[in-house]
Amino acid sequence: MRRLTARDHLLLAWLAEHYVLTTRQIAAALFPSLRSARLRLSVLHSLQAVTRFVDVTTGDGHYLYTLGPLGAVVYPTQYNDPLRTDGREPRSSVERTERIIGSRRLPHLLGTNQLFVDLHAYTRTDGNARLARWWSEQHATAVYGAVAAAAAGPGIRPDGHGVWEAGGREVGFFLEHDNGTETIGTVLRKLREYDRLATGGGPGYPVLLRVPGRRREQHLLDVLAGVRLTMPVATGIHDEHPAGPAWTLTHDPTLRRWLHELPSDHGPDNPATNPHRYPGGTAQA
Repeated sequence: MRRLTARDHLLLAWLAEHYVLTTRQIAAALFPSLRSARLRLSVLHSLQAVTRFVDVTTGDGHYLYTLGPLGAVVYPTQYNDPLRTDGREPRSSVERTERIIGSRRLPHLLGTNQLFVDLHAYTRTDGNARLARWWSEQHATAVYGAVAAAAAGPGIRPDGHGVWEAGGREVGFFLEHDNGTETIGTVLRKLREYDRLATGGGPGYPVLLRVPGRRREQHLLDVLAGVRLTMPVATGIHDEHPAGPAWTLTHDPTLRRWLHELPSDHGPDNPATNPHRYPGGTAQA
């Protein structure tokens, strides 16, 4: 364990919570070059800190990385694979990896993680920017589930949750990574749960609807133009950088805004309804 650096520990903590990252994602977020990332990842693989397998989602020969046996010892508190509805924890890191490899949600999970990787990579070029929180779907659902119970509702299940600092502002957000497969009705049902969270004393964070293309985005903007919600909703495109002017507010679609320009409300400082109000909650960057 003495051979693990602070950067190694950060990577392992990410893999414990967010399951899987590509070689390119790890390089962009944590290393000066793709080559240096490959060299260090090879060492971590030899130490069994990480497990790797060929990235079948792209076919470019790069690896995907998950937590290895040593990594599971160092970071034993992990979030279960989202497909396991019975809550049974994997019996080994091998089983955990097999679940991730076999998951039909693998492309969706990688797409979700990409937004946060892009934000973290951006902080390496802007000393005034910081990804103060990066929570997985399971983490955010567990934290805000208590608020949903108090409001007698099913609760939110965001694909990810973060707090972004830039331009002198703090913006919390919930991410819905949309591959264009969900119906508009499903999107509306999800937004109503976020609205219940905000009206029930939780945070009024913007919900980011990130979609594959402009046509899908415009359709959502047209549908949501007349929908009034307590919290802001913003649309964006997969291939636009999430820190930049990539977001369109559904109630004011006249211009595209930077992430730090979106309206955001941390909510009341009430442990009963908002137990992890920023900055009191556990930050993970």
